[in-house]
Amino acid sequence: MFEGLSYAGGSGLLWLGIALVLAVVWRRWGVFALTVLAVTVADLATRGLKGVIDIERPSSRYAEPRPLVTAPHDHSFPSGHAATSFAAATILTAARPRWGWLWFALALAVGFSRVYVGVHYPLDIVGGAVLGIVVATALRRLVRARQRSRAATRSD
Repeated sequence: MFEGLSYAGGSGLLWLGIALVLAVVWRRWGVFALTVLAVTVADLATRGLKGVIDIERPSSRYAEPRPLVTAPHDHSFPSGHAATSFAAATILTAARPRWGWLWFALALAVGFSRVYVGVHYPLDIVGGAVLGIVVATALRRLVRARQRSRAATRSD
């Protein structure tokens, strides 16, 4: 199960699929667009930080146990899977607060899957989760500020 979650969580594809289905059902394309943006920015931020923070993956540092999936060749911190998952969960929770527990439980499961399969340390997941939440929160604030600015311009 966790191997499947690890693969599904790659590049945020699981979340983009969920957001697309929900956007169709809810007829709210802004949720999909903001999820795509949050996942993309979280992924790019993760890649940038991995280039600066030089922490080897557990599978590179230790011969045993062998990872259950193919280990990426980049650095370990922060987890991109966790960053994109928590960014998407934050956006989807804002859209449907009652379902927040579900989104964050799934994000946590994706993050845990990366530790389970042997390619991340737990702190990598925590770092990715924090990064994802910060990215999504910042994007939501930017969107709200832009909407308020547009509304103010229209009323003038």
